[in-house]
Amino acid sequence: MHRSSDRSKLFSRRAAVLGGGKLVLMSALVGRMYYLQVVEAPRFKTMAEENRISIRLLPPPRGNIVDRFGEELAVNEQNYRVIITAEDTNGNPKGTLDTLGQIIEIGEKEKKKILKEIKRKRSFVPVTVRENLTWEEVAQIEVNTPDLPGSEIDVGQTRHYPKGNYSAHVLGYVASVTERDAKDDPLLELPGFRIGKSGIEKLHDLKLRGTGGTSQVEVNALGRVIQEVQRQDGEPGAEITLTLDAGLQEMVAERLGEEAAAAVVLDIHTGEVLSMASSPTYDPNAFNRGLSHKEWQNLITNPRGPLTNKAIAGQYAPGSTFKMVVALAALEKGVITPSQEIYCPGHMELGNARFHCWKRGGHGNVNMVEAHMHSCDVYFYEIAKRTGINRIHDMARRLGIGELNGIDLPGERTGLMPSRDWKLATIGAPWQGGETLITGIGQGYVLATPLQLAVMTARIVSGTKIIPHLTRKITTSDAVEIPVRTTFEPLGISQAHLKIVQRGMNAVTNIPGGTAFRSRIKETEFAMAGKTGTAQVRRISKSERDTRVLKNNELPWELRDHALFVAFAPYDNPRYAVSVVVEHGGSGSRTAAPIARDILLEAQRRESARGELLVPTKTTPKKNEKEA
Repeated sequence: MHRSSDRSKLFSRRAAVLGGGKLVLMSALVGRMYYLQVVEAPRFKTMAEENRISIRLLPPPRGNIVDRFGEELAVNEQNYRVIITAEDTNGNPKGTLDTLGQIIEIGEKEKKKILKEIKRKRSFVPVTVRENLTWEEVAQIEVNTPDLPGSEIDVGQTRHYPKGNYSAHVLGYVASVTERDAKDDPLLELPGFRIGKSGIEKLHDLKLRGTGGTSQVEVNALGRVIQEVQRQDGEPGAEITLTLDAGLQEMVAERLGEEAAAAVVLDIHTGEVLSMASSPTYDPNAFNRGLSHKEWQNLITNPRGPLTNKAIAGQYAPGSTFKMVVALAALEKGVITPSQEIYCPGHMELGNARFHCWKRGGHGNVNMVEAHMHSCDVYFYEIAKRTGINRIHDMARRLGIGELNGIDLPGERTGLMPSRDWKLATIGAPWQGGETLITGIGQGYVLATPLQLAVMTARIVSGTKIIPHLTRKITTSDAVEIPVRTTFEPLGISQAHLKIVQRGMNAVTNIPGGTAFRSRIKETEFAMAGKTGTAQVRRISKSERDTRVLKNNELPWELRDHALFVAFAPYDNPRYAVSVVVEHGGSGSRTAAPIARDILLEAQRRESARGELLVPTKTTPKKNEKEA
């Protein structure tokens, strides 16, 4: 009985312990289930949704670029491309790429570049393989989709420039994002996304990009899209309105032809750039479709520099167009009066050196207006010597030579305006008197861009420090930004002195004997006033002068003089300023002046002084050349 009672008690204790243990375990299990299903429910629901719902970034449409009248210069077009997502290729993106290469042409270098891009990006970020696919190529890829894991056809947008190469240097182009470009913006990781690489496209890239949208899509366990659940479109990029007149720009580009040249047309009152052309040019659309190695080599090895915007980055000795700067500096210092004459025998002596005038027999006695009219070198040698290099330097800087003019375009260069201090600091040698003389005719160290020459002309005519600009307004969905200055500070140059130089420019083109009289505009209401320039690129030896100086057409192209011309019009009520530079074009009066005449005539016929668009009247260069 006693043993039986002990056994019964032992069993009861064990049963109680086991029962208690089970109760604790059951409580823990219930508690855990409650925690997971109730407390953690929102988190697991989110995780489940994340597995089921995939959020994808949508690229916004890039903003258009239009001219002053709303004509489209840069727009978007539909683009079919094939992309690869590494995480969907079953761990073998190279295999998918090799198979794809059997359907569409993909070179070995291109494959290596794509695989490198795949490694650089996160595995779920798609990488573009080829763009601008034809319908036939799209169909072939779609049919072979089962054999191309991780690949798919994507419909995007590509940049298109309707005017082709006419405005290439101003607009620039867009291209794929490189590793150096990649920043914190997630848009830059989207396949096929492009950013501005030069010109206006680069300057206003952030505004043109817009902001991305999102698309929520439901996917199955394999990651295949079942349906789009929700879409939120992004904000399109801003529309950029330029000051350019597309019609005038086209005419200027055609007029320059295949010459290595540049031309700039400014509104002298507002600083608006109506035309800026650089030749030869390139097709920006080619950068969108992808340049072949041969095409790229042709561009970078062309001695005439099609990739360089010569209007803002070409630096040239201004030649005789600089004489107006010297005249204003001399008048301001008071070393000469407008009516005072200087005798030109065809040369000038300084020490044991002789400085020649372009006219071997000389011009005789000339005053300031006549010196401009005949472009007498000896006259400007003399007044440059009397004025001094530092005063010439100061006047040149006030007129925009040797400094950035502030154009809203990447790549502007400063040119060069020397002074005594500059030479000592840069070359380590003192300034020489003979260097002042050759600076007086726009040779030596002085360099200017075509834009600076146009600005110089506009400032001489307006008397104000106009600042050139290309952007007229920036329009977004909710605002319009007008980044334009309407007033400019005065130059502080006597109006009487400016008028004397303007009279000299008028004599150049409108009085018989002027260096550009043959290129005058015969319609008096459109009459222009200008200044020719011819800049040497080689030194003429004494022996050559003693025998016969070779003519430009007898020299190799790269040794011929640069041809320059600056002008404004109409003379009685100035509105437009133009500069033309033709590399190795020979004579400014024969090569650059006729081009400038045609440009100013077209500009005036297209638009009145009130800004109203007139009926364009094309002026054929051949006809005008014959009239001249």
